Amino acid sequence: MMRSCVTISAALLFIACSGFGADAPAIRVAVLQGEGVGQSSAKVVATMRNAKDGGFQVSRITAKEIREGKLGEVDVLIHPGGSGGKQAKSLGKSGRESVRAFVREGGGFLGICAGAYLATNDYDWSLHLIDAKVVDRRHWARGKGEVTLRLSPEGASFFENDGDVLKIFYAQGPLLSRREWDDPEVPNYESLAVFSSEIAKNGAPEGVMAGTSAAVRCNFERGRVFCFSPHPELTEGLDHLIPLAVRWTAGQDD
Repeated sequence: MMRSCVTISAALLFIACSGFGADAPAIRVAVLQGEGVGQSSAKVVATMRNAKDGGFQVSRITAKEIREGKLGEVDVLIHPGGSGGKQAKSLGKSGRESVRAFVREGGGFLGICAGAYLATNDYDWSLHLIDAKVVDRRHWARGKGEVTLRLSPEGASFFENDGDVLKIFYAQGPLLSRREWDDPEVPNYESLAVFSSEIAKNGAPEGVMAGTSAAVRCNFERGRVFCFSPHPELTEGLDHLIPLAVRWTAGQDD
């Protein structure tokens, strides 16, 4: 599923490249930079650069470069934390369609927090990559802190977790759900983890967060989409979940 290897253009800032197996080409990963991208993106880059098994060629990419067609030179695009609305605005309509076309044609998309908001079909600026609505949009700023996730059997296996419970850092990511919606034009997602505890600060109601999805994945035509609402890259001992998700979106588990 991973696209054939070509040289990354000089327009992309090269960060790291290491081998994964004797013959496997490095997965070319581009992390969005610019408007709407938060400081946690540096941790995403560092996590990919320091991945235990290597095999990633990591670069930064701007919204302008996406509109100019530079996604044709990478295998996986990561939209990190920050502001989903601002990232969408920086992409513009043509940039958002470029991302959709990239995934449709076989590319991988990883959305973390803000990037997960962007992947939904809930906003006029959404990418419509997963059939997910954001529960309680009014109280999106419900706070930050450690939360507990309950993993599905598939999630526990995928995340290489001993047991079905994870403690992870949350920072106002989306509460994803299909409970009341179904869009036949957008792929249904597989929920690998749900929130089993909640944060309800800043006027957010209690009893809403628990049971909504925290980590989801789906196929989108020829490509793959993975979304984290919380932040593995900001949680000690869980940063390895980011490379796992990237490998899946690139099809390296096939």
